[in-house]
Amino acid sequence: MPPATGHAAAAGPGTILVLGDSLSAGYGIRVEQGWVALLQGRLKREGYEYRVVNASASGETTGGALARLPRALEKQKPTIVIVELGGNDGLRGLPIADVRANFETVIRLSQRAGARILLIGMRIPPNYGPQYTKAFHDLYVELATRHRLPLVPFFLDGIALDESLMQEDGLHPTAVAQPRLVEQVWPMLQPLLKKTAIQGNGNATPIAPVTLSLTRNLPWKESG
Repeated sequence: MPPATGHAAAAGPGTILVLGDSLSAGYGIRVEQGWVALLQGRLKREGYEYRVVNASASGETTGGALARLPRALEKQKPTIVIVELGGNDGLRGLPIADVRANFETVIRLSQRAGARILLIGMRIPPNYGPQYTKAFHDLYVELATRHRLPLVPFFLDGIALDESLMQEDGLHPTAVAQPRLVEQVWPMLQPLLKKTAIQGNGNATPIAPVTLSLTRNLPWKESG
C-alpha cells in the first residue's frame, strides 16, 4: 500500500471538550436534543471534523468541574475547551473570590494542556443583592479580558425570560431552545476552529458526540 500523502494524510483537528453544568448536560430533555449534540451536527454541516466530548454534569460547580478536569484533559486531549460553569456557584452564593480562583485554575490547566478556551457567561437573579449580582456578572468579563478569551456574555440571553423556552423550574431551557444556545456559541467558537481536508470521495465519516455519564444533585432546584 503506498504511503498516504498530501491532504489525505492530514490529521483531524481534534476534540472539543464541553465542561459545563446542567445547561450543557441536557437536564430535563433527551441527550440528543441538547445543544452539545446539536453542535456536533453543526460542525459536520459546516465542514469541521471535530469530535465533541460532553463532560458536563447537572448541578456542577466550578470546584467540582476543576476536580474532574485533569483526568478529562489527560484522556481526551482536547484542542478546544468550552467552559460553561458558574451558575450553580452563583445560585449557592459562593464567594466570588473562590469562584474566580476555580475559573483561573480551569483556564490555566486547559491552556497548559494546549487547548484554546471559549468562556460562556452566566447571570443570576437580582434577589442575591446588587453587589453580588454585579460582581458575578463582571467576573466573566474580567476573566475573558485578562486571559484574552472569546466570551459568550450571557448564555441564556433572549431565552431566560421567555417562559415558552424554559422548563417549569424556570432554570433550564426546553428542547425548543437548544438550537438558540448553539447560535449563542457559534460566533465565538468558529474563529477557534480549523478545517481539514475531506478524504476519499469527499464525504466525511460521521462523528457522534461523546457524552460522559456524569450526574450531580441539584441542591438549589427547590429555590427555582
